[in-house]
Amino acid sequence: MAIGGVQKVELQRDYNVKPVPFSMVTVRDDFWTPRLETSRNVTIPYCFEKCEETGRIRNFEKAAGLIEGKHEGIYFNDSDVYKVMEGAAYSLQVHPETMMRLYLEKLIKVMDGAQWEDGYLFTFYSLPERQPEKLWTNIQSIHEQYCVGHMYEAAVAHYQVTGEKLFLDVATENADLMCDVFNAEERTDPPGHQEIEIGLCKLYRATGEEKYLNQAKFFLDQRGRKGNRGANGDGGLYGSYSQDHKPVTEQTRALGHSVRAAYLYTGMADVAALTGNMEYIKAIDTIWKDIVDTKLYI
Repeated sequence: MAIGGVQKVELQRDYNVKPVPFSMVTVRDDFWTPRLETSRNVTIPYCFEKCEETGRIRNFEKAAGLIEGKHEGIYFNDSDVYKVMEGAAYSLQVHPETMMRLYLEKLIKVMDGAQWEDGYLFTFYSLPERQPEKLWTNIQSIHEQYCVGHMYEAAVAHYQVTGEKLFLDVATENADLMCDVFNAEERTDPPGHQEIEIGLCKLYRATGEEKYLNQAKFFLDQRGRKGNRGANGDGGLYGSYSQDHKPVTEQTRALGHSVRAAYLYTGMADVAALTGNMEYIKAIDTIWKDIVDTKLYI
């Protein structure tokens, strides 16, 4: 069904208890509608404005060869652009306005141009020129996988709402690279900052490609396994700080960096819901009780 030039797409694979896709929901109540209007008219445009002012979007333009220059800002700046794009896609569902859609299309084309031929996309190692010798050398800290995890989520949201596949193609090409680089025969060290697991599950639900679901589980299962760390992987941010002190199915307490932890537990819940993995369910139920009973104050 198309509304105002926006094509809604249902996911091909989903949970046994199927959530209602956001693309099938229209909000009209007095509480949320004004807030969605504020998001559409103020918050999202302001966030894109800041992404432009701070060089986050310029980084992609430079990586695409549209302009020249060094990388601007911190190494995980790509993720902020993806997050705002995901929010903009949600907004398009409520108000399928032409200007927002065209702005996203322009950004997606820039990102497509910034993507390497093998699917790699991370502006920090693309500027001032591509630095292939640095890829995956410090995944405990540099957020290569974290950033593209947010890209996967944004791409799926955009595809669900518009039916346009360019952004989804950028995401799947990158995810294919992840599957080729990180596996039992090649690299087995886990991402330093979780998030890609959630994005991979969303790609699986959007495309039906089971390898993305398997890759999400692979990344989760590498945590807590000693001796599978790549370059710069001894100590540092691994250990309990990154929920890497035990295999995920043996973890019983919420420990370490809270954002990493939330992404980890969400990724485990996604994989468990899509596969019925009872070991994951038992672990995250135990961790939930630890949070609610011992770490929550209202």
